[in-house]
Formats: sequence, C-alpha cells, structure tokens
Amino acid sequence: MCPQRIFGLAIVALVTLGGRVAAYTNQWAVHVEGGSEVARQVAGEHGFQYLDKIVDDWYHMVHTTVVKRSTEPHVGVHQRLVGDRRVRRAVQQRVKSRTKRDQIIKRGPSYVHMILDDERWPQMWYLNRGNGLDMNVQEAWAEGITGNGVVVTILDDGLEKDHPDLSNNYDPQASYDVNNHDEDPMPRYDLLDSNRHGTRCAGEVAATANNSICAVGVAFGAGIGGVRMLDGDVTDAVEARSLSLNPQHIDIYSASWGPDDDGKTVDGPGELATRAFIEGITKGRNGKGSIFVWASGNGGRDHDNCNCDGYTNSIWTLSISSATENGQVPWYSEACSSTLATTYSSGSTGEKQVVTTDLHQHCTSSHTGTSASAPLAAGICALALEANKELTWRDMQHIVVRTAKPANLKSPDWVTNGVGRNVSHSFGYGLMDAAAMVRLARRWRTVPEQHKCEVSAPHMGRPIPPKSQLTLELHVKECSGVNFLEHVQAKVSLMASRRGDLQIQLTSPQGTKSTLLAKRPHDVSKTGFNQWPFMSVHTWGERPHGTWKLEIHNEGRYQDTLEEYKLVFYGTETSLEFDDYLDRDKPGPPVNQQEVTQDNTAIGARHNAVEAENGDPWTGSQQVERVSHPEVQRPTTENQTSGCSSMDAGRCLECKPNWYHHNGLCVLDCPAETYRVSDETKSVCTPCHYSCLACSGPSDTECTACHEDSQFFSSFGDSQCVLRDLNWTMESTVWFYRMTILFAVNIAVLTVAAIYTAVSWYSRKKGAYAYSKVSYSGNGSAYKEVVRLQENGGFSDSE
Repeated sequence: MCPQRIFGLAIVALVTLGGRVAAYTNQWAVHVEGGSEVARQVAGEHGFQYLDKIVDDWYHMVHTTVVKRSTEPHVGVHQRLVGDRRVRRAVQQRVKSRTKRDQIIKRGPSYVHMILDDERWPQMWYLNRGNGLDMNVQEAWAEGITGNGVVVTILDDGLEKDHPDLSNNYDPQASYDVNNHDEDPMPRYDLLDSNRHGTRCAGEVAATANNSICAVGVAFGAGIGGVRMLDGDVTDAVEARSLSLNPQHIDIYSASWGPDDDGKTVDGPGELATRAFIEGITKGRNGKGSIFVWASGNGGRDHDNCNCDGYTNSIWTLSISSATENGQVPWYSEACSSTLATTYSSGSTGEKQVVTTDLHQHCTSSHTGTSASAPLAAGICALALEANKELTWRDMQHIVVRTAKPANLKSPDWVTNGVGRNVSHSFGYGLMDAAAMVRLARRWRTVPEQHKCEVSAPHMGRPIPPKSQLTLELHVKECSGVNFLEHVQAKVSLMASRRGDLQIQLTSPQGTKSTLLAKRPHDVSKTGFNQWPFMSVHTWGERPHGTWKLEIHNEGRYQDTLEEYKLVFYGTETSLEFDDYLDRDKPGPPVNQQEVTQDNTAIGARHNAVEAENGDPWTGSQQVERVSHPEVQRPTTENQTSGCSSMDAGRCLECKPNWYHHNGLCVLDCPAETYRVSDETKSVCTPCHYSCLACSGPSDTECTACHEDSQFFSSFGDSQCVLRDLNWTMESTVWFYRMTILFAVNIAVLTVAAIYTAVSWYSRKKGAYAYSKVSYSGNGSAYKEVVRLQENGGFSDSE
C-alpha cells in the first residue's frame, strides 16, 4: 500500500473516530428576490440545477459538479453565487442527523362499543377497551365525526400510497418526495424494509374502516398524504421544504422524528425550518395556522430530556409523549416541561403495541415508541378540526390542555398548577380524549390574540460553584399584553465544564415548579447553552406577575458560569369570555391536594414578604441572587428547634452551647460536606472544599472522606480527594484520546513504510554498485556472490 493511501485512510479514520463531522452537500439554499423565474436564471448561469421553492424567497438548488458529501465547503462556487447582485444570501446545506422515533431496541363512564370487520380491530386495545382505558375515539365516531374534510400529512420516509387500507384516503396534494424532487412519495424498498416508518404512521391516522383489511385509523375519514424527506441527506432546506408543503391545503403535519435521542445532543430547527414554522402558524390554513404534531422522543434509556430537542421544545408544536397499556411511563419516554399531552403506545416486553399498515400492503401489530403516539394525536386533532374548522393552532393547544385526562396514568411527579390543572413532566396534562375534544371544539370561541413579553435578568455573569446551586429571583411587575399565560420560555446562556451535570428548574409566582433540564449523564459537552429557549407549558392559565425563581444546580466538580438569561412569556391580555363554562370539563386531581396547598401557601408567603420588603417603589423587574450548597443530611425536627436560644420568623439566630448553627437551624452534628467552627461568640457548620465529602477544614488538603468518584490521597500531612478519572482519558476528552492513539498508530505505520522504502532503495543501489564493480573486474565467482546476496535481501553494512 502506497504511503499516500495509508495517510488518506488515516485521515478518514480520524474523522470517523473523532465524532460526527458536519458534511457539506452539493445543495444550496439561495435567497433571491423577484420570484422563481429569476431564481431559475441565477441557477442556470452559475451551473446549478433549480429544484424548488423552499419558503418565502428562498430556493433550493443543486450543483452537479460539486461532490455530494464533503468535510469542507466549496468556497469557489459559493463566492461566485453570492457575488451575483440578484442573490441576497446563500447557504451551502449540511447534513443533519435525524432519527425516526420507533424501531426501538432495548439495551369514562359512558362507552360506545363498535364492532368493525377490519382484520385486526380486536387487537386495537388503545381504541376499544372502554371504561376510561382508551382515548374515547368511539364516542366521537358515534357522533358522526371521522375526520372528514381534514387533511393530514406524514413527514417521514415515504408513503405506500397504493396500500389497500390507505389508497381510498390518499391525497396527492398532501404528498411530495423532497429527497428525489418529484410528486411521488412512494418509499424506497430494501431488504430490511428500513423505510416502513411513514406508512406505519399514516395507517394510524387514516386507515380505512370496515373494509376487512388490517386496521382502522383514528380519523378514518380524513385525507392522508406523505412527504418523503428522511430517506436521504436531511438538511435545513429539506426540513423547511417539508414543513411548508401546500399549507393552504394541509391542516395537520405529523412528525415522528428529531435530533438523536442519545442523551447528549442539543439541536433544533435551523434558520429555514424556523421560517417555515413561522410561515405555517401565521399564514397556513388561511391564517388560522398549520397544526404541527411532534413525537417527544425516545431517549429515556439514555436519560435524555426533550427540552434539548428544539422541535418538541417549540411553542409552535404540539408535543406528545407515550403511555403503556397499563398507564405506566414507558422505558423509552423522555420527561420534560414542554410535553403537552399523551397517547398510548408500546411498553416493556409483554405489553401490547400499536396496530397499523405496513410495507408491501401488509399489516403490523408492533409499531412502537413515541413515533406511534404522535400520529394517534394527529388523528384525534383531525376529529376536533372536523367538529370546528375555524380552530386556530393555538385553539387546538388550549382544547388539548382542557380535555386531557390524568386518570389511570401513573407517575410520581403529578402536581396541581396555579389554576388547578394537573400536569406531569412525563405525561403533560394527561391522556388525549377524542370525544371531549370534539364536544369542546363545537362550542369553542377563538382565543384572544397572542402577545409576547420579555423580561431580562440584569447583572449576569454569575458563577455556579460545584456541588451547589445558583438561585435567581426575578420579580415581574408589568408584562405588557400578557395577563394569562400559555407558554413560558427561559432563554439561558451559560458556560459548562460538563453540560450533563446541570439541572435547571423554574418556579412561577403561583408555586408551579417546572424542571426545564434534568441531569443527562451521557452529555459531556463543554459548549454549554447559547440562548437556548427552555420551554414550559406547566403554568398554562396562570398570571405572570410576581416573583419567578430560576434554580441552576451544578452537580459537577467544576465551576460553571451563567452568562445571561431572560424569561419570555406568551399569552393573552384577557381570558376567554366563557372560561367558567369551559372549565366544567376540568378533570379531578390525582395528587395529594394537602401537600400542594401547603407548598403554594409557603411560596405565596415568601412572595408577599418580598413585596412588603421592597415597598413597591418601582416598576419592572428585580433579581435576587443566592448560591447554596445542598445538605446531604437533614436534621430532625427536634434537632432543628431544641438547640435554639433565640428565633425569628422560624429561623434560629443563636444556638445553645454545644449546638452548631447551619442554614438557619441549630444541629448537634454538622451534616456531610461541612465541618465545625467554634469561637467565643458562635459555633457554626462551614462548607468543606467541594472536592471533600467530609473534612476538618476549608482547604482541599483537609479532606477526611471522599465522594464515590474520588480516592483518598495523603502525603506529608495533607489529605486530598483525587478524581479517579482525572487524566487525559476522562470521558469528556475520550474522543481526543482516541484520535491521538489512532494518529500515533498511523504515524508509526507511515514511519515503518518510509523506513522500508528507504532500506529497499538503499539495498538496490548498493547491489547495483557491487554488481558493476565485480563485472568490471571480471570476477565470475564474485558476481555469483552478489546475486546470492541480492536474493537473500541485500547487503549488510559489514559487507
């Protein structure tokens, strides 16, 4: 193998081992004013093939002489293109990693019973169990609602449009092949049937009823289309083109895919996809807004958090999670505060899965994951939309919030928010109820105009010490146009040494706590967050005024820094005129009301105390900062009070002899991660150095016990806790370690190859010299010896 080829393979291997490299494609998104004809002229003059309009004045073009994949952008072609005065902007498209959210491998009292002749209707447990254990679809059907006149499209890997259970409802105006740029959404067939996903999702929505074939769709009277966009390079332009397909004809877009659910990815829509979302919600459906239904994600096994997915975390999407047939949280499900509601799907081994259409005109009873949940939700939304075609995209979210049922869904994190609604990070507001949505949609009046209010926190650049939390209180006095909340975003920028060690919580003035970010053990990134919009729907209906509390917990071993943050409130100036009437359908709480009331009362008291202290001399917002170290060991009630010699407002000011003051309490024994300090006036528990579990003093050389990830090291009277993994192979730099090892191996290979080449060349030269020498002397025996030596590998230095 030649040295050049060895070096080339080494570089390829380095790129592969080092992690994903953003691959540039031969496609460009080009902003051209003047319409498609001008865009076609620009394409032709610069060697491009015009593909299609993406959104607004952006056009999709491909350059036939540029390679399809490259680690470097093509500067020459790009510079010539942007140098054209008709081109406002141009972006060479890069491949994005997008995964389908199925194919998972595990490392009410009234009930209308219908009998359908579809082959697998008896197995469709999520539609036909009754007794409050299904999604109440049959009651909606009994009222004559089947999705008639509503159009749903599946953004995925294609649609088998000639499937006998789909062909009657197939809508070509809701279909397109963005991968091949033609009108036919048929999937590409292979030995693994890897492009079955879209066809499966479509059957859940609109498989024909009572035709003796396979299954029945939730909205079996709706039109169904498919966009083939996942079977090829997924770029920003591909996503935007898919999201903006025929928005005056398509009512609902269902997507069961997103960024990698690996517990370490933070990714969302690019510039063009964001434009497509905004165009959809502002202009789609003749201004009522396109409805985007999204699967919340399957990263539960990897402790992923769907608030790190910019699609489910968006205010424009209706984010849907899954519940198993037994009402449990599935092992793959991700919990986050942006999930709005839930539908049924698969669970663990032994639990039933979802029945739907499959490739080759077949049927399957094994559709899984949140991929199966989103289409069921899209079908239920189609039923509500038939009942009231005037519903806006926000109306649909309001109806889902008001009708979702918490009953029979089991999760320890159910709470009651400030307006009495039950909500969970695992299930949102509960299981979608088709009949309740249809009935509410019929009498629904359009919600008031949406307003937006931003409140920035001043004086940022705050350190977040290790093993501690930073608490920031932001007092909102005025929020122009927003008196009743819908979505709340906390836009956060921070620097992190290990992003997965962070937890972020937001508490509203009414005491509703949203977990914006939970720990993600696999996320070792050092990039932190840059204006990332963590979103919560848990405060829906509450008022924004009062004190909001943001808590950032740093569970890591190094200091992080909060650069800046602001709260963005979306909502209405006035409430719905018939709120009291609508709230008759509000479900009863499955939580301990006494505990919730006590918590809310305590927070309300703190809130009132803040206002009284400040005296309300100003308008705007105020920030209060606290950094605290969590207690590992909490004292008993007796331990808290019996040692106090003086108290004020429930806090110990002074302690009796032999007692130690700690966080407003008096304790006999200082808790873990603190040590005793006594003088003539006071005795207190003081925090140890963050590297110590227990200590005798504040220095990192005075540790007496270590955390699990450290080992005790003593030398010359100093006792330290040293991280076991604090070396160049620690997890956060494992990619660099691998690259370094591979680079060293390749250097060694190149060195050996170079030495071998040099030795071979030297041997040949020396042999030739000896041959010429003996030939000249005419010594026949010497000539034979030269030949022998050459055959045995050449001469040694001594010869």
